[in-house]
Amino acid sequence: MSDTSLQNRVVLITGGSRGLGREMALALSNAGARIAITGAVESDALKATLKELVKGAIAIPADVTNPDAAARAVAKTIETFGRLDVLINNAGVGMRLISDTFNTRPTKFWEADPDAWHRIVDTNVNGTFLMSRAAVPHMLAQGFGKIINISTSDQTMVRQGYAPYGPTKAFLEATSRVWAADLAGTGVDVNVLLPGGAADTDLLPPSPNKKGADGNLLSPSVMRAPALWLASDASNGITGARYIARLWKDENPDSARDDGGEKPRIM
Repeated sequence: MSDTSLQNRVVLITGGSRGLGREMALALSNAGARIAITGAVESDALKATLKELVKGAIAIPADVTNPDAAARAVAKTIETFGRLDVLINNAGVGMRLISDTFNTRPTKFWEADPDAWHRIVDTNVNGTFLMSRAAVPHMLAQGFGKIINISTSDQTMVRQGYAPYGPTKAFLEATSRVWAADLAGTGVDVNVLLPGGAADTDLLPPSPNKKGADGNLLSPSVMRAPALWLASDASNGITGARYIARLWKDENPDSARDDGGEKPRIM
């Protein structure tokens, strides 16, 4: 899509060095946005993605589970670009930390290493909170902002062998609704975006026959168009919504909006 509101819009994307984050960063950079990407540590992938972005972008090594690092990432973005308009909470840790065969032999929850369990929850839940906590005061002060939280499919949230990854995304979606209500009327919108199936990223173990639990595999580029729209003025005032990238149609964003329907029962 082409939207002039994206020109010089300042976007901070966590976990922006690879996978979904990289695709969204490239799309927004090409559309004219000013981009800051983070990675948990300084890495070749972070440097490589930075080189692909339009000149002026920055890369910030920052562990989102560390409150000081989260605050520094936001501060560095504002120091560099003068403001912060959009925060995309994409950084996440998946089930490979529990087992590299989680998608062929489901790991029972009591078999999970506590340290791995803690890291997944800390990154996916607390990291998103810490980044948003650091960003929102600046957005409130300027009377404008967008938080886009990256989630997963409904079935993944309750799929056997996907704890704690799946449940962390259920938490994220619930808290996104709370945040949207907390921020109602402030000019700061909070929405959820997900691929709509397993995407070809490092969250899945490498394999010649790499595929998701549903037998399919989406390109990470599926996130580009909806991320552009959610970051633009076209989505102003839309908050507390959930968008499925696989269903996206530029001419009809509502085609990708999930307003409920048949969801798996939590209990």
